[in-house]
Amino acid sequence: MVRLSVPYLSLETDVAFLRIKQWVFKDYSNVISNIWIVAFFIHVFTSIFSVIAGFTQFNKKLIWGNLHRTFGKIYIVAVLLFAAPTGLVMGMVANGGPYSVTAFVLLALLWWYFTFEAYRSIRKKQFERHAIFMYLSYALTLSALTLRAWKFFFANMDFDFRPMDLYRIVAWLGWVPNLVVALILIYLKNHLRLLNKTKRQ
Repeated sequence: MVRLSVPYLSLETDVAFLRIKQWVFKDYSNVISNIWIVAFFIHVFTSIFSVIAGFTQFNKKLIWGNLHRTFGKIYIVAVLLFAAPTGLVMGMVANGGPYSVTAFVLLALLWWYFTFEAYRSIRKKQFERHAIFMYLSYALTLSALTLRAWKFFFANMDFDFRPMDLYRIVAWLGWVPNLVVALILIYLKNHLRLLNKTKRQ
C-alpha cells in the first residue's frame, strides 16, 4: 500500500491511477473536480493509517494495553473524519458507471457506519458489540488490499473480460467477500463463546 501511494506524494494529477481519471476534470466543473482530487489525495494517505492502525486491534497481547487504545483512536479518526467521507466522494464518480458507483458508495457508507458503531460501543463499554463492529469495519478497511489482489488475480488469468467490465466486478469483489468472512468469524466466535459458557454451567 505504501509503495502504491508513493507516486501520489508529488500531488500531480496525472500519475498512476489518476491517468485513467482525467475524464473527471473534463466532465465536471473546476469546483467539483477540485473537491474530487483533494478527496482522492486525502483518501490515499489516510487509508494507509487505517490499515496499519486497524491491524493492531486484533492482537490479544495488545488488546488491553495503551497501544491498543492509541492505535484505536488513530483508526477511528482516520476512518470517520477522512478515509470514509473521501471514499464516498470518490465513489460518486467511480469508473464503470452505476454498478461501480453503487459498490463504492455502499462500501464508504457501511465503512463509516460500522466504524462509528464500534466507537459508540466502546464509549458505552459494550466490549462485545465493539468487537463485532470492529470486525466489520476492518473487513471493509482491508478492501484496499483485496481489491488490488483481485485485480492482480484477474490480470494473470486468461479471462476474456473487457477492462471496464472487470472493474465493475472487482468493485464488488473487493469488499463483499471480506464482509462475508467477517460475519462468519463473528458467528463462530459467538458460537464458541456460548459453548464454553454452557460447559462451565
